[in-house]
Amino acid sequence: MSIEEIEAEALKLDPKARARLAGRLLESLEELSEAENRQVWAEEAQRRDAELDEDPSAEIGGDQVFRETRAKLS
Repeated sequence: MSIEEIEAEALKLDPKARARLAGRLLESLEELSEAENRQVWAEEAQRRDAELDEDPSAEIGGDQVFRETRAKLS
């Protein structure tokens, strides 16, 4: 099963189950060594960079991110 398929299935869960799953996944990351943690974040940064290289219009500025976050919290 691909990560996309797992993600699609997880998003079908009710909010309580998604929150539980998210918590368990986050907990599992806390068990990583410092080197593993750096590797995971380096790979994520490379993935995001590649996405922006493919579609520069998808870039969202920091100001916009903060505006949208503040709006969601209001």
